[in-house]
Amino acid sequence: MDSMQTFVYPVLILGGLGLFFGLLLAFGSKIFHVDKDERLDAIVEALPGANCGGCGFAGCSACASAILSGEATVNACPVGGAKVAEAIAAIMGVEAAPTFKLSAHVNCRGGINAKRKFEYDGIQDCVAASKIAGGPLECTYGCLGFGTCVKACPYDAIHIVNGVAVVDAPKCKACGKCVAACPRHIIKILKDPLDIAVSCSSHARGAELRKICNIGCIGCMLCQRNCPTGAITVTDNLASIDYDKCISCGKCVQVCPRKLIVDASESRVKDEEKASS
Repeated sequence: MDSMQTFVYPVLILGGLGLFFGLLLAFGSKIFHVDKDERLDAIVEALPGANCGGCGFAGCSACASAILSGEATVNACPVGGAKVAEAIAAIMGVEAAPTFKLSAHVNCRGGINAKRKFEYDGIQDCVAASKIAGGPLECTYGCLGFGTCVKACPYDAIHIVNGVAVVDAPKCKACGKCVAACPRHIIKILKDPLDIAVSCSSHARGAELRKICNIGCIGCMLCQRNCPTGAITVTDNLASIDYDKCISCGKCVQVCPRKLIVDASESRVKDEEKASS
């Protein structure tokens, strides 16, 4: 009898505790229940599911929650573009704001034009190369060209051409993974088509830059003086463009003695003409 009690009582006690806590949890779930907004699943479904973080949130679910709460706009997803923005706007019962295509741009054209301190034969990775004496380039701002951004891109939209990263804009989804991967921080997400772009990141003085790169900005200010809208200015030896003022007239492209200010739309027309010939 004693042995039976020794066995039964603990079982009853444990069973009673389980029942008590089960009822407590059930009661708590009723008290603290929050109705789920059915639009959340619909927004997640409308998003591309890339979970790339290009929207500034941890993933598509986080982006959907932010849109639902008003923390983000319906066109917050750069990968989905206008089509996804319109779908989410319909779910939210609002009108989608105009959506512009974005793409990455590499602010460097150095590559084979840039002087090297030494030949690097280590791991083909920009982060690894930059840890050895600051990298093999004399220019501390330029593209190292070992393809860390290429490996990071899930859309095959960036490649190394003549020693420098080049973005294939039509393929680019502006997810920002190449931006995050670049140890030199020279890749930016900009509105596409981006007619005019300054393809340099160096802040070195002109005389110094001439010794280490055949194409970098020397801060001559010709672009600034010839811009009719004041959209391009030279600060700390580097030209930069205010796209709110830029009218894509191309004057800066024409006067740049280093040919580093590029007209992307003109380049694409030439590429299309070559392809058709």
